[in-house]
Amino acid sequence: MYVPYNPNPCGRAVGDCAVRAITKALNMTWEQAYDILTEFGKNMCDLPHADWVWGSVLRSYGFERIVIPSTCPNCYSAREFCKDNPYGTFVLGFGGHCCTVVNGDIYDSWDSSNEVPQFVWCRM
Repeated sequence: MYVPYNPNPCGRAVGDCAVRAITKALNMTWEQAYDILTEFGKNMCDLPHADWVWGSVLRSYGFERIVIPSTCPNCYSAREFCKDNPYGTFVLGFGGHCCTVVNGDIYDSWDSSNEVPQFVWCRM
């Protein structure tokens, strides 16, 4: 189920999906997530919203990246992922976008439940 989620302190709908995902996955404020992402990005010489930057943040907090099998690469939606994973915290990477799933609910600023995830981060 989609749950509208925008922790941006000014309520802006900007290209901050990585910040939003980190806030929900790690229970941080928007400012804390922004700061850690910019720190990692600076150290990695890349932008904070790059997949490998926000992925490195998640890895440092005990998450592990798992590739979703490509048995049907265009038919396994985020909604179906949620049905298959009703418990736990996950960050789905769509290639250019990401969102957090908590106990089967998608937290995002827009309904991304029809998007097809390429990989998932989960805490092992």
